[in-house]
Amino acid sequence: MASSRPPDTSLPPPPGLPREERLDSVAAIVRAHDDVIALARRHIKVFDVDLSWGGWNAAARADAIASYLRRMPGARLDIIVHDTHWIEASGARVTALLLRNAHAVKIYRTGASARAARDPLLLVDDTHFVHRFHVDRPGGKLSIGDPERAKPLVERFDEIWESGEPGVTGTVLGL
Repeated sequence: MASSRPPDTSLPPPPGLPREERLDSVAAIVRAHDDVIALARRHIKVFDVDLSWGGWNAAARADAIASYLRRMPGARLDIIVHDTHWIEASGARVTALLLRNAHAVKIYRTGASARAARDPLLLVDDTHFVHRFHVDRPGGKLSIGDPERAKPLVERFDEIWESGEPGVTGTVLGL
């Protein structure tokens, strides 16, 4: 049963806040994902086409997210993708996170109104983000510690999420 206590925010904020950085490669975006996931205290939100490109099935990433979900009471991970096929076929660690943490993890599929979105986004606690400008290009932006800078992307994620429907569930049905 989930605790009603607020998440532990006693850890000091990262030094040098706020911080913004242009990201010029997919490798830099993947590293930035790991950096902002390490800052998570309440909620990780992910929008992507299918999660296949950003290191989401890496052991270190799965371990970091599992650790976050264990140590932070009330922690959440919400993922929304256009296509769940990669998660179902190749995302064993992502699926395992869902199965072990079904109370805290949701994986949705976008609805028709959000299918044109092509700019992957990772939001942490509505304050930190990594935004890839377009899935077909390597450029993006990292922002840490600035909720005002994150606000338009939080609103964008919320619109995409509202279009969604359950995509991958933490239950196994059938024979």
